[in-house]
Amino acid sequence: MMKMKLVYCVFFISIVNITSFFTFASPASPDEPYLGFNIGTELSNFPYPEALVSFLQLQKISHVRLYDADPGVLKALAHSKIRVIVGIPNDQLLAIGTSNVTAVAWVKNNVLAYYPETVITGISVGDEVLTTVPVWGPVLVPAMQFLYGALAAQNLSSIIKVSTPHAASLILDMFPPSQAFFNQSLNSVILPLLGFLSRTGSPLMVNLYPYYVFMENRGVVSLEASLLRPLSSPSKEMVDPNTLLHYTNVLDAMIDAAYFAMKNVNFTDIKVMVMETGWPSRGDSNEPYATVVDAVQYNSNLIKHVFGRTGTPLHPEVTSSVYLYELFNEDTRMTPLSEANWGFFYGNFTPVYLLHISGTDGFLASDTANQTYCVAMEGVDDKTLQTALDWACGPGLANCTGIQPGESCFQPNDIRSHASFAFDSYYQKEGKRDVSCNFQGVAMITTTDPSYGGCIFPGSLKEKNAMQPTANSTATSGTDDRTSRIASHLSQLLLLIMVIGL
Repeated sequence: MMKMKLVYCVFFISIVNITSFFTFASPASPDEPYLGFNIGTELSNFPYPEALVSFLQLQKISHVRLYDADPGVLKALAHSKIRVIVGIPNDQLLAIGTSNVTAVAWVKNNVLAYYPETVITGISVGDEVLTTVPVWGPVLVPAMQFLYGALAAQNLSSIIKVSTPHAASLILDMFPPSQAFFNQSLNSVILPLLGFLSRTGSPLMVNLYPYYVFMENRGVVSLEASLLRPLSSPSKEMVDPNTLLHYTNVLDAMIDAAYFAMKNVNFTDIKVMVMETGWPSRGDSNEPYATVVDAVQYNSNLIKHVFGRTGTPLHPEVTSSVYLYELFNEDTRMTPLSEANWGFFYGNFTPVYLLHISGTDGFLASDTANQTYCVAMEGVDDKTLQTALDWACGPGLANCTGIQPGESCFQPNDIRSHASFAFDSYYQKEGKRDVSCNFQGVAMITTTDPSYGGCIFPGSLKEKNAMQPTANSTATSGTDDRTSRIASHLSQLLLLIMVIGL
C-alpha cells in the first residue's frame, strides 16, 4: 500500500535512552505485547507458501498479517502455530458491507476452511478506508458487524477479532498528544466504529510511521526522536504542556495521540494496535534518510522497545503489539524508490540488513556474527564531533594512525569521517561494549561495515582477511627459521663429534 505522508505541528525534538536488550519470547497470553510482520506480495519472486512458512519458523516469527486471505499461505500455515490476521482488500468491502450472506460466505471460505489448524486470530477489514476511499465509509461498520455475526454463529467471535486499519492522518493535531482528535467530518462512521470495537473487545488498528513525521517536519522533529535513539542533550526531552507527560520517542507520542483521540469522544476501553510501522532502507535523492543505517536503528530500537514492555507515558501498563512493515522488499512497486525498500528480507530470504538486537534468541536475521561498528551520528555539528574526536584519540587511547595525513583513511579529510574511524577504534579496543559507543550522544552502533576503498575500519572482516596472508606468511617464515636453526645446530653437533672422534 502507498503510505500516506503526514504533516504535523510538532512540539518536540528528541528522545531519551529508555531501552536495553531484552530476550525475545512468544507472548504467554493474548494480553502480552508481541511483534508481527506484514507480508506484502508485490515482489517478482514471492516464495512458495511452504518455503515461506519454513522461513518464518526459522526466524522465530510468531505473528503475521496477510493483506488478503491467500489460500496457499493459509494452508501452509496449518499446524505451524504461527498466528495470522487475514485481510479483506478494499475492493471486496462493498460486497461484504451490503450483504450478510456474502459476509457469511467469506468467513466460511477464508476462515472456517482453515481454522483451527491454521491459527487465525483476526480479520482486518479493508485498509485505511476512511482516508483512501472515504466514499465506502458507510459500508465499513456494517461489513465488520456482518463478519462478527458470522464468527459468533461459530462461537469464534471472542477468539478472532474484527477491526480495520487506519492511517495516522485520521487523527488530527497529534502533537501534543493530549490535543489529538479524530477528523470530525468522519464522525458518522468513527463513533459507531469505536462503539463496535468497545463492545467486541477489538483493538483500534493504526498505521504509524515516524519516518514520515520526520521527513515532513525536519528541523522540528529530530532524527533521534524518530529513531528511538538516545538524547544528544537533556534539554531536548519532550513534554506535553497540557498533561506534563514526558515522551521519549515519536512512536509513543503517536500511540498516545490515538488514546487521547478516543478519550475525547468518551472511549477509554479500547487498546491501540500498531498495524504498520517501519523505516525504508533505500530512497531516491529526495529521501536522504531512507538508509540501511537508519532502518537498522529504527527497527532494532523498536524491537527492544516493544519487548521492554514499558508502555507509553499515558498508559505505562499497556504496551501495544506491533506489526512491522514489512517482511520482504516489494521490488515491483514504483516511485518513490522507498516504496520498494521497506522489507527486512529479499524474496530469496537473504536479509536486506542485519539488526543489532542481541539477546533475542534467534529472532530475525540479527547480527549473530557480532560484527558491529561505532560511527558518528548524522546531523551532529562539527564542533561537537571534534571534541569527541579529540577525546577518542587522546585520553581514550584510540589508535588514530589511520586518519593521519598520507594514511589510508585520511581522505575524505572531514571531521565526521575521521570521528567515525576514531570512534570505531575506541569501540573495538573496549570490547564492543554498548557504553563505549556514546561519546556524549554523538555516536551510534551499526552492523554496516563503514570501510571504504582502501580505508579498512578497526574490527572489519576486511581487516582480518587482509591480515590473514601476512599471518600465514609470518608463520611459514617462522617455521623456516626454526628449521634452519635446527639444521645449523645439527651440523655443529656432527662437526663436534667428528673432531672428538679424531
